[in-house]
Amino acid sequence: MSQVTLKGNPVQVDGQLPATGSKAPAFNLVAKDLADVSLASFNGKRKVLNIFPSVDTPTCAMSVRKFNEKASQLSNTVVLCISADLPFAQARFCGAESLSNVVTLSTLRGHDFLKNYGVAIASGPLAGLAARAVVVLDEQDKVLHTELVGEIANEPNYGAALQALN
Repeated sequence: MSQVTLKGNPVQVDGQLPATGSKAPAFNLVAKDLADVSLASFNGKRKVLNIFPSVDTPTCAMSVRKFNEKASQLSNTVVLCISADLPFAQARFCGAESLSNVVTLSTLRGHDFLKNYGVAIASGPLAGLAARAVVVLDEQDKVLHTELVGEIANEPNYGAALQALN
């Protein structure tokens, strides 16, 4: 179990992020069209997993915007924005913001993802949602970089995540 904070208050997070150098756990999440999407759906591409509680919070929304901006400059890379939001809400947000360089995925039917990736918030008001984290994978799903953001209200280290792809 890990610990982060939410506005300074301790929050327990179940599990550990996948270790750098390890093979990323497989997953099935839900796309904006309600189709099940697996990690294997992105075979041959580098992947940035932008994991967060909800797109309806300012910091989460900012991370989607920033990764959308950066993604357009990355070759053979897909940015997966993963949250508990329903696919309808994710699609509405990206449509309203004109964000087209990220793929939104919901944990709606993919609760195992939270535990397998070590991001399941286990205590506090956000229990049941994902902690803020970034996991970067190469084309073969080898973990290149991970970050569990210590304060949920803070943005991830975009530079470190993107540097892992160089």
